[in-house]
Amino acid sequence: MLTVIITGLAIGSLYAAAALVYNLMYSSSKVLSVTTGHICMLGGVCGAYFIGVLKWPIIAGLLLSVAIGMIVGLLTEIVAVRRIVARSSDHLWILSTLAFGSIIQQTTLLAWGTEPRPFPRLIPQDYSAGMWDQKFWLPIVCTLGLAAAIHLFMHRTMYGKLFSAMSQDEFAARARGVPTERIRAASYAAAGGLGSIAGFAAGQLTYAYFAVGLMLTLNGFIALAVGGIGSNVGALVGGALLGVFTALASYYFGGEYQQTMCLGLLMLILLIKPSGLFGTREARPV
Repeated sequence: MLTVIITGLAIGSLYAAAALVYNLMYSSSKVLSVTTGHICMLGGVCGAYFIGVLKWPIIAGLLLSVAIGMIVGLLTEIVAVRRIVARSSDHLWILSTLAFGSIIQQTTLLAWGTEPRPFPRLIPQDYSAGMWDQKFWLPIVCTLGLAAAIHLFMHRTMYGKLFSAMSQDEFAARARGVPTERIRAASYAAAGGLGSIAGFAAGQLTYAYFAVGLMLTLNGFIALAVGGIGSNVGALVGGALLGVFTALASYYFGGEYQQTMCLGLLMLILLIKPSGLFGTREARPV
């Protein structure tokens, strides 16, 4: 049972990382980009290719994977978000980011193949380590580190405060001279880099597989909604709850019920607290 819980926390940390990426993009644009999980998937696939196939050093493979994630994050903002947000107040970005995410997935499928491939070991360790294996604790440590880095960035740096200003009122921020388009583009590039790091760290757990992106997009959003949109603490708690819940559901009822249980948890939380566990309703003076 302890192994089941550890496995749930490990995969839940990946859901939490996807939720953090959602939050970082949302902070500057009020857009929940459907490319989030696919960017995390690219971190694992690129890492497996650079380290496992090309036999590059781990650091070089990580850095190039992060660079690719940042480029894809930036392209998401330029191609699928910028013009939609500028020209329409409707949520048409759902369709544009969904289309761009499908392009990422299909391109990866054609280039990488349809079969999951193993991810190389990042730290020398015997495979008999059990629940202390690096494939479990690396994603957890990585996600906690990313959450701490985002917190420090948002509260201790000028650019982080500009992100917060845009999340409150983009029009007012623009009126005060904030270069909103550049800030939004930077947030998407940063989110792409962080997502790639998470996918790289979890590669041994998920394998390098193109279909992981869709799973992370959906379950990352569920973790975000359970924890509360905009709350990084909520993203961590929501991801952990979802991961453990689905691991226990798979253990007791079978893997075919896993996604049904995920959606059931989401519906239950939203019926009790529509803003999520750590979400708050914003009351703005008129």
